Amino acid sequence: MVKIGDIELPKFPLLLAPMEDVSDPPFRALCKEQGADVVYTEFISSEGLIRDAAKSVIKLDIYEKERPVGIQIFGANLDSMLRAVEIVEKSNPDIIDINFGCPVKKVVSKGAGAGILKDICLMERLTAEMVKRTNLPVTVKTRLGWDHDSIRIVEVAERLQDVGIKALSIHGRTRAQMYKGEADWRPIAEVKNNPRMIIPIFGNGDVHSPESAMEMRDVYGLDGAMIGRATIGNPWFFKQVKHFFKHNDHLPPISIKERIYAAKRHLEMAISWKGEVLGVLETRRHYSNYFKGIPNFKPYRTKMVTSDQSKDVFKVFDEVQSVFEDFEFA
Repeated sequence: MVKIGDIELPKFPLLLAPMEDVSDPPFRALCKEQGADVVYTEFISSEGLIRDAAKSVIKLDIYEKERPVGIQIFGANLDSMLRAVEIVEKSNPDIIDINFGCPVKKVVSKGAGAGILKDICLMERLTAEMVKRTNLPVTVKTRLGWDHDSIRIVEVAERLQDVGIKALSIHGRTRAQMYKGEADWRPIAEVKNNPRMIIPIFGNGDVHSPESAMEMRDVYGLDGAMIGRATIGNPWFFKQVKHFFKHNDHLPPISIKERIYAAKRHLEMAISWKGEVLGVLETRRHYSNYFKGIPNFKPYRTKMVTSDQSKDVFKVFDEVQSVFEDFEFA
């Protein structure tokens, strides 16, 4: 069993990573149904929260069926982050997660996200004050370091644990790498194998198959996997991994009928949560993966991602189900 504070999780839990414009309530609900043990919100700007920016505030929406759920915030200004904690608490999440890993330039340029990896002392001070400000378990997501020459993740992990975080998720790349090259899980294993560490250490980056999740568990000895891109348009990934762990073989391929059902529900929930325009727009990125592997699918995908009205997208879903109902995935 793994624990984040008082939250009990199964052995080697699978966590849905916070992803901008992806891990919203509709998608989190689908992932939870398919076996995600913990889900995280999209990352939320502390500056946006304290200014009551609509785009930030709506991301605080969480629902009982998602629990345990973590709200992730980012920023580099201590006062703003502390005020954001007070706002976040009102949404009653199970976990508050601090993003010290986002590599995007507009975040990093303000010293937030992975930008704070240039100032470990500030990272430590900011985390310490946030832990003091709330009774909720505080966790951190970060990267190995700013670049290859400044990797100090074992020391960073110790310092964050010492100021009171309850779990640490580490992406196996530096900020300089962005998402290029392969994630290196060896430094994450060094953190886990450090006898000083007692909090759960979760690996992140390149968990793209059940086999890779098993490798993270059995070869690198980590406490769990935080999974991001592999879940986009594939909420079944969690179920597939758990089936593989239990039976050492692959779950049968997800049928067209199941894929259509999930895509329809996803769009319906998105429209219900954020309205017709945004619901249609922000669900598009999932369609390529929902229907990945279907031959000659491009004309249907084009219609899905260019239709501005949901009724037209639903028509395409029905058309796909009719045309490809006998197709069997490999």
